[in-house]
Formats: sequence, structure tokens, C-alpha cells
Amino acid sequence: MSRSPGRKQENHKISRELFVLTYGALVAQLCKDYEKDEDVNACLDRMGYSIGIRLIDDFLARSAVKKCRSYSETADVIAQVAFKMYLGVTPSVSCSSATGNEFSLILDKNPLVDFVEELPAERASLCYCNLLCGVIRGALEMVHLAAEVTFLQDRLKGDAVTEIGITFLRKPEDRKHRRN
Repeated sequence: MSRSPGRKQENHKISRELFVLTYGALVAQLCKDYEKDEDVNACLDRMGYSIGIRLIDDFLARSAVKKCRSYSETADVIAQVAFKMYLGVTPSVSCSSATGNEFSLILDKNPLVDFVEELPAERASLCYCNLLCGVIRGALEMVHLAAEVTFLQDRLKGDAVTEIGITFLRKPEDRKHRRN
């Protein structure tokens, strides 16, 4: 099927509320399908990873960011550009290691939990937003940055903030390649 030449391609955007409600339904279904929270967490991480390895192309095309020269610059781009572009929030970034390879993204507001008040007592070890960790890990892997991404604090579990930890697994000099 061809498009008529004068017709603009429509940009279909899903409403944030619909996305958040759909995500909540997904997590609820996974909780029904799996008995253990660890299995739900692993499934959300795998799903996020699959999204991240595909989302990076869209991100690079739409954001026009230049190549990051350091881990701190990468963490800033994730917070200030990617989170803003896809979730409409801008987490603050803090470096939590002297070596400069560990960062925390601190979210004052997590849009994925807009309609969630608290986790049920029987689901205390559920990491409700673990999809985000997988997305970040998958996207970083596609730009050749191996990272471990985990939730360090979660407001749904009574913490003061929501904090995602990113640990880059290679030293910056390991990324350089020699030309022959």
C-alpha cells in the first residue's frame, strides 16, 4: 500500500495514562503467572532488555546526541535526554564511586507508579519497575557499554526516593580499540 504524496505521516503517540495502566495490568498478570517475585522481576528485566535493544535506534535517531566521552556524560544523557523523552521526567544523577563508574538516577516522580499506592504485603520483594533496569541495560549494551542496572531504593517499598543504580562494568580505557 502506498501513501499519497501530499499526506503527512501521522505521529501516533500513546497517552501516558494508558501506558501506565497497561504496564500495571502487565505486572498484575505476571504476578498471577509466577508464584515467586524473583521470577516476575527476572521476566520484567528480560522484557525491558528486549525493549532497550530496540529502543536505542529510535533514541539515537530522535535525540541527535553525540558520542559520550565518559561514563558521567553517558549517565547525564540517560537522565536528561532519554528519561525526559520517553517518560517525561528528569532524574537527578549522582556519582557514587571514586572510580567514576557507578551512578545513581534519583527520580522524584516515577510515572510508572502513578496509579499504584503500595505493593501487597505478599509481594514485598517485587521490583515493580524492573522493566526500566532492563531497558537501560539493553540500550547500553547496544552501544557497547556493559552495565549492571538495579533498583537501590523504591518509594513503593517505603524508601524516601526511587533510585536506580548503574554500574559500568569496564574501565574507560577498555573501550578503546587499536587500529592496525
